[in-house]
Amino acid sequence: MQETTTQSAVCQSCEMPLAKPEDFGREADGSASPDYCRHCYENGAFANPDETMEEAIESCIPYCREEFESGEAARKHFMESFPELKRWAKAS
Repeated sequence: MQETTTQSAVCQSCEMPLAKPEDFGREADGSASPDYCRHCYENGAFANPDETMEEAIESCIPYCREEFESGEAARKHFMESFPELKRWAKAS
């Protein structure tokens, strides 16, 4: 039986692209999370539940060096986009 998800284009916590089945986090029942990546979400919960949006942004910057001119450019992008993501929209 093939697993299906209502895929978001990106993780709704960190903006990681969700392109392959192995990119998705897992719910407590083992099914794929439709919204979150494997780094942010496991066993039905956030991997770092006490992490602030600012901490999440700082942890993402090193992985996005190829996409942005500088760490400051990445930070600026994330500061604008993260508040729109499902996880962080609730916190603002």
